[in-house]
Amino acid sequence: MKPPLTVLAVVATGTVMAAALAPQALGSNISSLDSPVGIRLPDEAATLPGGVTIAVGPSDDPTATPTTPPATTPPPAPACSGVRILPTDNAAKVVAGAPVGTTFCFAKGLHRIGETIKPRANQVLTGETGSVLTGSVPLTQWTANGDDWVTTGALPPAYGQTGQCEDNVANICYLREQVFLNGKHLTRVASRDKVAPGTFFGDYAANAVYVGDDPRKVAVEMSKTATAIDGGATGVTVRGLTIEHFATAPQGGAVVLGHNWKVTDNEIRWNHAVGAMLVNADGALLDENNIHHNGQLGVGQYSTLNGTISRNAVTDNNTDGFWIADWESGGIKTTWSNGGSVKGNLIKANRGVGLWSDAYDDGRTFDGNSIVGNAADGIRFEIGRNGVISDNLVTGNGHGTGRGSGRSLWDGGGININTSSNVQVRDNTVANNVNGISIQSRTRGDGPWGRNLLRDISITGNEITMRGGTTATGMVQNSGAAIPAGEVTLDKNSYVLDSLTSDRFQNNGEWYTAREWQQSGQDKSSSFLSNRLPPPS
Repeated sequence: MKPPLTVLAVVATGTVMAAALAPQALGSNISSLDSPVGIRLPDEAATLPGGVTIAVGPSDDPTATPTTPPATTPPPAPACSGVRILPTDNAAKVVAGAPVGTTFCFAKGLHRIGETIKPRANQVLTGETGSVLTGSVPLTQWTANGDDWVTTGALPPAYGQTGQCEDNVANICYLREQVFLNGKHLTRVASRDKVAPGTFFGDYAANAVYVGDDPRKVAVEMSKTATAIDGGATGVTVRGLTIEHFATAPQGGAVVLGHNWKVTDNEIRWNHAVGAMLVNADGALLDENNIHHNGQLGVGQYSTLNGTISRNAVTDNNTDGFWIADWESGGIKTTWSNGGSVKGNLIKANRGVGLWSDAYDDGRTFDGNSIVGNAADGIRFEIGRNGVISDNLVTGNGHGTGRGSGRSLWDGGGININTSSNVQVRDNTVANNVNGISIQSRTRGDGPWGRNLLRDISITGNEITMRGGTTATGMVQNSGAAIPAGEVTLDKNSYVLDSLTSDRFQNNGEWYTAREWQQSGQDKSSSFLSNRLPPPS
């Protein structure tokens, strides 16, 4: 029915490889794995060169042999030319003091960024292989303190809370400073008595940092500078850098793109909040970056016209405990933006929503992404309009647990449309998620377009696999947001079910088998296939 899927995998630092894989060639005999964040990937999984695992599906042949694309050699990195910035230089001053349009080359090595770099118009920031921009400072003066170790004088004054945490009792996710032991991220704990190996505690009143590991023969660093690269200039290019350990505030980016910026081929990792953020970044391009293990979110976008987020690997984000089910954590989130697209990205194993459009996005396109094993919804399109969600692979999402997580259509699914209008969901592969496609009509008040309502939703040409548990596709509504007849249309879809007699469809609390669903007026021209393979466990 559909052409081979395009699957993305990270095969080298900052490099993304695309491979065309026929879905039927990747059978369920391949071993399933646990993701690094404890979210179980679906049964259908394939290991690509370099040991990267990506789930695909659905598959009906349990004896099929996986197809592995041939190894490819990435093209050599372009020569790094221009004004050379050494690790001993003050990079912010060098950049600020150069004319517009200057190209800079960061030399190989560790560049400690003590103040935010603010490029001028059309400047280009590139780096030699091995050039790392870090926002951290070394912590060297340690004293034994019982079973722990303490250093003083490194923390800033205490500051107020922003954001929402998974643990809403301790409420410490918003604290920006991270500590790294030989490059390993330590887990923050809420009190001195909970310090143990692999953890740290920051006492802001006493300006003291406690760790549970002996720090005398290892490198200990603490993130301190808020942002690596930012500023209001236009036409800036950032390419070929590793950007890590910035103490970004919640919803803030380590790299903040502006108007017509191009940020490509970078590795953005282990920053406290958002890896890369597009803010008033009309026409900006975020392309082919490896964005992983950031504390809150991989990529954010706000108030941007025609921004493009493409071909990035956005994986394993929300390391610092932001609320998984319903706050701004996970893979990619865009808000208050018009036009543009999120396309061809690998969005995998993030502790939150994989790809989320929220709060008045208009005319956005989500196309050709592989969205795999994220803790909450694969795709969530919420209080927006004129959206197109097409040709995405959405598999194994929504199986996380925690505050606010659940299994009903109210809790989401592979694709979740929430109180939005004129949204097309077409030609996607949606397999083995907590639910298939969840269409939610909620009472959401008024916005810039008037009353927020669920209207004109079209679900066509999708392949949807639902097997086991309470997984379903359908609509839910609350009492103040009834869905008028004809506003939601599902048709010409292809369903793979555990049984044709299973209740896998739902309309406002009523359950339906496939035949009953068609008799209710939905999916009249769709196909339904019984697949008795064991459900994901």
